[in-house]
Amino acid sequence: MGKNGQLSITDVAYRPSLGAPIGMDVLDFAELRARGHRRGIDLGTPQRPGFHHLIHVRSGTLRHTVDFSEHVLPAGSWLWIQPGQVHQYAPEDLAAARGTIVIWLPGFADAEAPFEQTPLLPDGPHARATQLALRHLIHEYADLASIPLQAHIEALRLLLAVLLLRLAHARPEAPAAHRPGGAFAHYHAAVERDFADTHRVADYATALGYNVRTLTRATLAATGLTAKQYLDARILLEAKRLLVHTDAAAAEVSRRLGFREPGDFSKFFRKRDGRTPQQFRAVARGATQQDPRSDNRTTG
Repeated sequence: MGKNGQLSITDVAYRPSLGAPIGMDVLDFAELRARGHRRGIDLGTPQRPGFHHLIHVRSGTLRHTVDFSEHVLPAGSWLWIQPGQVHQYAPEDLAAARGTIVIWLPGFADAEAPFEQTPLLPDGPHARATQLALRHLIHEYADLASIPLQAHIEALRLLLAVLLLRLAHARPEAPAAHRPGGAFAHYHAAVERDFADTHRVADYATALGYNVRTLTRATLAATGLTAKQYLDARILLEAKRLLVHTDAAAAEVSRRLGFREPGDFSKFFRKRDGRTPQQFRAVARGATQQDPRSDNRTTG
């Protein structure tokens, strides 16, 4: 919890265990709790890591909140969390469930996160293939000494890419607009990188070599939103993250998100949410603080 009982995001830097290869780490739920305890990180409070998390539940059930949505992960399920997303564990579930978490830095694996980051529960041959890929990755991760370090790291890079590819194909086939290399894929990546720098679709179109109509058609096909609606939704999500999980004043949130004046930010927020930023913060924090899982317990 932040000052005056308010919530704050824990920005988590990438700190692998000793002996872990550069850029990637594998740990089970028990080790995650122990590591959080050693480093003074309360896993029951919101965290915003700068690296990928791939969570696999082997037994039990894990509740996990990502950007204001709570997911229930039964045994056999997977959840991929991207860098920058705000997420938090349910500590009592993390203590009771068993599973594996793979973490890696952006760029370590040649694979893209799905645009729809909902839990995945593979079945049939997909379940067997993903389990086999995970076991192979864990085996290689533990076998540090049998081949040179650079070869070991490259093997892990490739095995992680295989696991992610298997998981991608365990989902229903993505629309063509979602696939890597398309206009929407490029727009999605550019928005993630630059949403605080420019709020104009025309700027993205120029930078990417498309026209606005092409980006709008591609975004509509992929998400059901126009390119402008998609960009505004990303800005609004970031605003909500900052309002709920930090003590930054609305004027500071406005500055971080690239608005010229706080009044422009307030108009933007109210038009899309129906409330002022201050009203949203009061309601959202009140609901969060009434949740018994939002206290400041230290896990492990």
